[in-house]
Amino acid sequence: MLIEITLSADERVVGALSDALIESGALAVSIEDALADTQHEQPLYGEPGFAPQATAWAQSRLRVLAPQDRADAIVEAAAAATQLVLGIEQRVVVDDIDWVRVTQAQFLPTQISDRLWIVPTWHQPPTSDAVVVRLDPGVAFGTGTHPTTQLCLAWLDENLRVGATVLDYGCGSGILAIAAAKLGAGAVMGIDIDPQALAAARANTSANSVAASYTDSHGLSQSATTFDIVLANILSNPLKLLAPALLARVSQRGALVLSGILERQAEDLIATYRHTDPGVPLHIWRSADGWVCLAGTRTVGSDG
Repeated sequence: MLIEITLSADERVVGALSDALIESGALAVSIEDALADTQHEQPLYGEPGFAPQATAWAQSRLRVLAPQDRADAIVEAAAAATQLVLGIEQRVVVDDIDWVRVTQAQFLPTQISDRLWIVPTWHQPPTSDAVVVRLDPGVAFGTGTHPTTQLCLAWLDENLRVGATVLDYGCGSGILAIAAAKLGAGAVMGIDIDPQALAAARANTSANSVAASYTDSHGLSQSATTFDIVLANILSNPLKLLAPALLARVSQRGALVLSGILERQAEDLIATYRHTDPGVPLHIWRSADGWVCLAGTRTVGSDG
């Protein structure tokens, strides 16, 4: 029988405590933001090319999975190793469960449009004529369930012309690049600063039997290529920093599509891009669950 114990720790000790729990015999330790879903919730991320300024939340909640007959001893050993006084907030008995099936049950086929679906490999496509992107959850962002990803996918489904060249900046799992290729794009390139994301994107692209190339931002900087469609589904602050680089990649009559933006951030981001290059006027294309997708087309004669 297993038991899940909930502990709390601040940013100074959460890493050491997590390691000590594993070394003491815990089967798994998950770390969550104790202030999640409150006004004090804080994301952990670094700007492109830089390490995160913080590597742990101010207050974390640790969920420790351990054998029931050894759980207390594991917590005591970890406390001794870290010289901490640990208080157990909660104990929950965990029944024997097929965790693979439980995990898979959380990821169902996701419908983006009448024809476009994101389908894990353990499910069958909903219809024989569907455009299906096969994608399982993994180490890189982009499973098709987040509103920002769905907004970008919907834009591609409605606007991509067959043969268009596509740049997916911050490609993560490669989901947008793969969908673009499935929808008839010509050359497709994905960019990411995370080597694990690039490896995942290449594997996912191969599994979907489509063609796309992937590299880091240095690989892109060595080329003067522009694209018919430039996509970036990241976050507002990195998108501001990337404005010159992204705008420079939009071809004549090409489109720029940005997401990862909260509704309250949209006007500020639009202004940043207008100041950087007024030749690609952005507007709110669509919103979902508090997030927006911005899109704009380079006007004829503007050179970025």
